[in-house]
Amino acid sequence: MSIYDFTAETLNGQPAPLSEWRDKVILIVNTASKCGFTPQYAGLEAVYRKYKDRGFVVLGFPCNQFGAQEPGDAAEIGNFCSLTYDVDFPMMAKVDVNGPAAHPLYAHLRKSKRGLFGTEGIKWNFTKFLVDRKGEVVGRYPPNATPASLERAIEGLL
Repeated sequence: MSIYDFTAETLNGQPAPLSEWRDKVILIVNTASKCGFTPQYAGLEAVYRKYKDRGFVVLGFPCNQFGAQEPGDAAEIGNFCSLTYDVDFPMMAKVDVNGPAAHPLYAHLRKSKRGLFGTEGIKWNFTKFLVDRKGEVVGRYPPNATPASLERAIEGLL
C-alpha cells in the first residue's frame, strides 16, 4: 500500500486523490494556525517554491488535536494561510492524525515510519513525513525540524 491509495479533501471540500501527486516527492505536514511552530508555514512555502518545478510538493493537513491550536473552519484556515504566509502549496481539510477518527492516510503514515522509540502516535503539530516518488514514506521528522533542515533529504529524492 502506498500513499497513492488514499484520498484527502481540500480546504474547499473537493476530493484530492493523492495519486494526483504520483511521481512527485511529497512532504506531508499536520499544521496549526495558533502553534509555536506556526511560523514554519513560511519555511514550508519557501521549500515548496524552491523545488516545485523539480517535482516536489508540500501537502498541509490542519489538525486541532494538539492544544486546540487549529480551531478555525476551512475558510478561516485558508484565509490565515494565504494572508499571513502567502501559502500556495495544497492545503487539505482539517483532520485527526491520532486516535480512532484519524484520517486513514495518517494511520498509514504512522505505521510506515514510526517515531522515537518505535512509537506510532504523532506528538504535536508540524510533524513531517517525506514521501519518495514511488509513494513510499522514507522519513519522519519532529515538529522542531525546520523545513530548511530537510532540504538535503528532499534534494536526494529529486
